[in-house]
Amino acid sequence: MRHLRTIASALACCCGLALAAQTQPGDSISLKQRQIGEVEVSGVQSRNVVATKPVQTMSREEITALGLENLSDAVKKFAGVNVRDYGGMGGMKTVSVRNLGAHHTGVSYDGITVSNTQAGQIDIGRYSLDNVGSISLSVGDDGDPLLSARHYASAAMLSIESERPWFSGNRDYSLLARVSAGSWGYVKPMLRWWQRLSQRTSLSALGSFMRSDGMYPFTLTNGNEVSKEHRTNTDIAAWQGEANLYHTFKDNSEIDAKVSWFRSERGIPGSVILYTNRADERLWDEDFLAQTTYERQLSQTLRLKARLKYTHTWNRYEDPRTEYNSEMQTDVNRQDEYYGSAAISWQPLPTLGFSLAQDLFHNQLKTNIPLYNNEQTPDPRRWTSLTALSARFRYDRLRATANLVATYATETVKTIEAPDDRRRLSPTLSLSYRLTNSEMLYARAMVKSTFRLPTFTDCYYRRMGNPRLDPEKATLYDLGLTWNGGHMGIVKYLSLTVDGYYNHVIDKIVAFPSMYVWRMANFGKVEAWGADVTLTSEVAIGSRASATLYATYSYQKALNKTDPESQLYDQQLPYTPEHSANAALTLHTPWVNVGYSFTYVGTRYSSDINKKEYKIDPYMLSDLTLSRDFRLRNLTLQASLALMNLFDEQYDIVKYYPMPGRSFRATIGINI
Repeated sequence: MRHLRTIASALACCCGLALAAQTQPGDSISLKQRQIGEVEVSGVQSRNVVATKPVQTMSREEITALGLENLSDAVKKFAGVNVRDYGGMGGMKTVSVRNLGAHHTGVSYDGITVSNTQAGQIDIGRYSLDNVGSISLSVGDDGDPLLSARHYASAAMLSIESERPWFSGNRDYSLLARVSAGSWGYVKPMLRWWQRLSQRTSLSALGSFMRSDGMYPFTLTNGNEVSKEHRTNTDIAAWQGEANLYHTFKDNSEIDAKVSWFRSERGIPGSVILYTNRADERLWDEDFLAQTTYERQLSQTLRLKARLKYTHTWNRYEDPRTEYNSEMQTDVNRQDEYYGSAAISWQPLPTLGFSLAQDLFHNQLKTNIPLYNNEQTPDPRRWTSLTALSARFRYDRLRATANLVATYATETVKTIEAPDDRRRLSPTLSLSYRLTNSEMLYARAMVKSTFRLPTFTDCYYRRMGNPRLDPEKATLYDLGLTWNGGHMGIVKYLSLTVDGYYNHVIDKIVAFPSMYVWRMANFGKVEAWGADVTLTSEVAIGSRASATLYATYSYQKALNKTDPESQLYDQQLPYTPEHSANAALTLHTPWVNVGYSFTYVGTRYSSDINKKEYKIDPYMLSDLTLSRDFRLRNLTLQASLALMNLFDEQYDIVKYYPMPGRSFRATIGINI
């Protein structure tokens, strides 16, 4: 086996570029390689083989081959992930990694974290993949020395990297027009423009519209009675626009700027219980984001990266069937965040590096929802400071990383006494050791301490809020083996990772009965352990075709350890399957590209009590995609057909929220 030594710059990691040893321009890469510092590459290997922490990555090529259009569908392919999906295009979709909960999983968009201080969790269903270059999921940080402090503070991070403009030949522009149409009234036109303004400046602009009535059929079974029903109130109409500016200065420093806007109106699908399929709730969302990133090499050993962001989020919720005095319940919420971050890395020795990141952000929430009856709204404001110090060491076969995050948060409330300031230190230590010189075989270990602040909803939501909540604390342990087989005959590469983990969560924030009302309280303790396995391979089929395989398996055991006297003690957490698996196989040929994906999710329970009446049956899904690019002079015609849920499996991810059966989506596009 031949090993090549390669230096991958920090810039490549920050921008989400893939590191790969390709011998032909047309080679297909399923999972890309992005590394910091000196790494060893044998052929093309998975990025997480040499990482000290578990990292999974999906490239643009794989997204296209599998016919994925929504971020939530792509994230479901990763190991150790639970996506809670309420069904239909309009249903909310949140992601939890290794049973830590959606609040502990951060979402990063081009290196800057997305935030929702009100609810603390991000609806990943609103993110399309139209202009996404890669997606990665890391437990702990992903090894980039210029990460923001927010990245270090998160237990897990889902990172989205935009596709940067590239131009073929002497062209200074690129235009992509695409239309998708499919089952249940799904239509999505999209237009993307790339323009090279100068040798150092380029611009990208994207606009899209999507609508669907979402009225898919499902079978309702109640004992011996079986009826055919249609899902209701699952319609959605969404508009999205985005512009990106990229500029490189003469000193090779870079600045990237992004402005994005999203607006949607949707029905909120209700639960289907005892033939009650009616739902009338409506939700309007609007998000505006402006952010910029500046990166510069200050000297041979110093590098700087600064980030600024402003976010405005507005949503309106209406429920005409309310139990309150008015005829209709109407909730209106407005969130604003002002965010600044600066990170500097220092590499005094080839084997030793340090990083310091400082984040400061201000969040405010304006709402028409009072904390208690007949009182004014709380209108909370929170200042948060995060300071992260990181050290990286490499000697011979050993790689080690140590991080320490200091958090300070203070807030003000208009109508009641503000909670006490919150302070905490969170350390992390991770190691990777190459076991032999002859094989790319690594052992890795990690221990990470993290926590999440109570959300504004936890603290101030009507009658349930509790502003005296403590942060929810978690300790993560990981031990794994990774291996890359390199080039072996027709096998271009083969990599395998196996990670076992244990998570311990205390002061879990839960809704707890108190006198005559429910209140948020620190009443939970959770222990979770499991294993994640990933397999990645590419095989050459003759001289003009190849096949890639990406497969994952997860075992999860997450138990309630709050009260030994309670019947909930030692019960599996709701919606946590013990066994789940994914496989994605893509066949690349000169005539047509075929993508097939398989998903299995085992038995789960909808309640904290694991009884038969709360059991949710396992399900298996298959998706098939056929795609082909036709080159006609100066333009490329793109065509694809995707069949989702090929065998029309009826299943629930959340109980009483039936998911769609078999559906199709056809896409045609022109790239000039």
